[in-house]
Amino acid sequence: MNTLWNDRFASRTDLIGSSAIRELLKITSLPDVISFAGGLPAPEVFPIERFKEAAEVVLTEMGDRALQYGTTEGYQPLREMIAKNASKYGINITADHVLITTGSQQALDLLGKILINRGDRILVESPTYLGALQAWNAYGVKYITIPYDDDGMQIDLLESRLRRGIKFIYVLPNFQNPTGVTLSRERRIKLVELANAYGVPIIEDDPYGQLRYEGNHIEPVVVLDDQCNTSGEPAYNGNVIYTSTFSKTLAPGLRLAWVIAPPEVITKLVQAKQGADLNTSTLNQFLAYEVANGPWMDTHIKTIRDTYKERRDVMLNALEEYMPDGVHWTRPKGGLFLWVTLPEGLNSSHLFPTAIEKRVAFVPGTSFHPLGGGENTMRLNFSCMRPELIVEGIKRLSEVFKQNL
Repeated sequence: MNTLWNDRFASRTDLIGSSAIRELLKITSLPDVISFAGGLPAPEVFPIERFKEAAEVVLTEMGDRALQYGTTEGYQPLREMIAKNASKYGINITADHVLITTGSQQALDLLGKILINRGDRILVESPTYLGALQAWNAYGVKYITIPYDDDGMQIDLLESRLRRGIKFIYVLPNFQNPTGVTLSRERRIKLVELANAYGVPIIEDDPYGQLRYEGNHIEPVVVLDDQCNTSGEPAYNGNVIYTSTFSKTLAPGLRLAWVIAPPEVITKLVQAKQGADLNTSTLNQFLAYEVANGPWMDTHIKTIRDTYKERRDVMLNALEEYMPDGVHWTRPKGGLFLWVTLPEGLNSSHLFPTAIEKRVAFVPGTSFHPLGGGENTMRLNFSCMRPELIVEGIKRLSEVFKQNL
């Protein structure tokens, strides 16, 4: 093996590792493996015909612009549409508060690039989204973690951590990845109050907010932050930076997401993005606007909800029927995932090869814990597999657990 290049890499590359999930997908993509590993939307709900119609319109009527370079901030009509839709949920903004990014992963990376100095402490839930950890590790961040329960981040432990000099708080309040739990309204309010009291900004990552299958909608943290604002300034206080994506509602292949932030933050993000890719795919932005603009989107999201709710229910019922005593799991009210906890002493990473032998896959939980731990946990995705395969996959997993118990 040629080691010549090992001495040429920047020192920051020592902090970069491969995504555990991306590596697992190389194994789990085999056609006979029932995979609960990826966070994949169901291809059955992709609006393929709608995209065909949109592509015809875009290329026929505006192809000269759609195939050209675009502005770094993003396609203006798309940004205006996102701002208008945000107002439905009480986020009162304009297009000047919106930046289009190449997927949520780029949004997280750009936020790390403009906010994190080496050695900065950021507060995250444990477990938390693996992609965020991978985006920020290269910047030399130090993680301060906070545990969760069935109502999300344990807010009663938050203040003691804020006293340790936190740069920002990262939270996924709706159907969190990987656990599937939702941060309660009471805890969201307390989170906002404490963050404002200590002068700490919040990054609210909300890819699954529209995918609720039961219960009442809870206002985003960014909205509650405005409601707690007594300064008399205009709506959108700006202490919460909000991110979301089209990956879960249209198609992940578009690689389209967005950031909502104060204009001065957007300016810095734009400068950072110009050094990364100049602009997000112009063609994809034109297509997304043509597909998503108008009332059709609401009907489409209802179809997604109905499909995923059925699959979530099938997985929960199968777990109840086949899992041995001592195995526990969360019961998400939306999103794509649930979280399984095995009895102490079992290591899900050690069980993974046996599961693959039985042609079923999951993501071991340790990768989601920035400071280690969680060896007896795992994440299961229920959105991608058809119901009959979900049942069969859970049966196979239960056999793996029973052998080791």
